[in-house]
Amino acid sequence: MTTANSFAGQFLIAMPSLAESPFARGVAFLCQHGDDGAVGLLINQISEYRLGDVLAQMKLTCDDPEIADYPVLIGGPVQQERGFVLHREPGNWDSSYRVNDDWSVTTSRDILVAMAAGEGPRRAVVTLGYAGWDAGQLEQEVMDNAWLTTRADEHIVFDTPIDERWLAAARKLGVHDPSQLTGYAGHA
Repeated sequence: MTTANSFAGQFLIAMPSLAESPFARGVAFLCQHGDDGAVGLLINQISEYRLGDVLAQMKLTCDDPEIADYPVLIGGPVQQERGFVLHREPGNWDSSYRVNDDWSVTTSRDILVAMAAGEGPRRAVVTLGYAGWDAGQLEQEVMDNAWLTTRADEHIVFDTPIDERWLAAARKLGVHDPSQLTGYAGHA
């Protein structure tokens, strides 16, 4: 269940205090957030795989070298054998979750079949794994100053080079050098 204060459809930008975690310099796109917890996909941690590798493991062929060379990202530390496709166009996929009016996440094979044939979403991010938070955990981490939040930006997701997304997301908030931020929160 999504609450009025949901972070769904927003970026979580890792603060320097997460430097020793799987989220170091991470930008997560929040897919779901509610009373039961949260689910997100990291959009800036590249894996060793290309889309062609994933398609081949699924016994799918792709004749377009550009599509086959598309990077696959590490979506998070949970279930890294499971694939997720973050996209804007809703489509008619077997297993798709509508995050909001702008974003969808699909986990079914049919979207990869379409992508291999050059008929999938025009712009998409493919990840293996996801990030998950138990009920109240994400809210506590935000209060503990582990994450900054801002509305997701399609330019950062699709057009910004992967290794520049953390800085680009922080700049949306006016933070030009996030490595200089402190890892503690102040209270007046």
